[in-house]
Amino acid sequence: MSIEGQVRIPSGCAIAAVISKEGRRMSGAKIVESMKPMHDRSNGLGGGFAAYGIYPAYRDYYALHMFFDDRAARKNCEVFLKERFEIVGSEIMPTRKIPAITDEPVIWRYFVDPLKSVLASLQVDEKEFVARTVMEINTRMHGAYVFSSGKNMGAFKAVGFPEDVGVFYRLDEYEGYCWTAHGRYPTNTPGWWGGAHPFTLLDCSVVHNGEISSYDANRRFIEMFGYKCTLQTDTEVITYIMDYLLRVQKLTLREAASVIAAPFWSTIEAVEDEREREKLKFLRTAFPSLLITGPFSIVFGYDGGLMALNDRLKLRSMVAGEKDDCVFIASEEAAIRVMEPDAENIYAPAGGEPVIVEVKEGAY
Repeated sequence: MSIEGQVRIPSGCAIAAVISKEGRRMSGAKIVESMKPMHDRSNGLGGGFAAYGIYPAYRDYYALHMFFDDRAARKNCEVFLKERFEIVGSEIMPTRKIPAITDEPVIWRYFVDPLKSVLASLQVDEKEFVARTVMEINTRMHGAYVFSSGKNMGAFKAVGFPEDVGVFYRLDEYEGYCWTAHGRYPTNTPGWWGGAHPFTLLDCSVVHNGEISSYDANRRFIEMFGYKCTLQTDTEVITYIMDYLLRVQKLTLREAASVIAAPFWSTIEAVEDEREREKLKFLRTAFPSLLITGPFSIVFGYDGGLMALNDRLKLRSMVAGEKDDCVFIASEEAAIRVMEPDAENIYAPAGGEPVIVEVKEGAY
């Protein structure tokens, strides 16, 4: 019989990220390699990556990455898409067949532009239209699932260890200014292709280590605003919360962080700056159902930057470092050292302290 201290229990999943503040595009090879020293944080039931700046030739179009059960589901979905978008590109996703990745669905990508006539008839902007379309496909269209829907970015995920997922999707052939990665150790949901991280909506992507005890309260609130949590997993709801706070409510990243990892009331009362103190009080009062409780560390990617954030008690590990114009984030320092052996200023952000890195304007 094993006793406490003799069995290593990893604290859940693995996350990693790298971003160039100069907008310099980097191969996906390094981020894939970074997941290898964190192999034991995963159990082979999910791995994935998000990359920004990878489609410069289609930068003005929404890139829809999709899973289909079969050819018939794809054909039905294409009919639906053609009623709403101009499809300027359509192809099967390039993959590399390897023994470690099996039972793959039909994986396709489309580059689309919303039809102006449809936008005018619905009287919505194009981002809201694309978000609604993603929700409709994922909730109503049997055998079809949109797992990425932003401009000049894309998610790549599967059932498998992340280092194998990276090989499968040929990520060494892509270049982006920002990469995030995840190795999954599911605790309360089954492993399937759609349930792997990152979870995305438009240009938002989230990789997450931890477990959200406030999931039901968060889900009930966010679904009042048209979001549909179809996967019954906590990371999906984090993605929709961030989209709602940033795109719909127009909060800043720091304000959004103060909602989902809100300071304790005692901490707020101790803030000396009156204006800041009143703002924090307002955010806690206005969005109480969007406070995320439970252990978590996340990396949130978006067009032009990323944010790393721990829960306010820092119950999950996360470290950051930098070298030249690059910033690195990971669950373990070993992953950063794989990407950049000479990384400097390695530190562990405090609980609830957002690490926000933005690319120089106009650089990507």
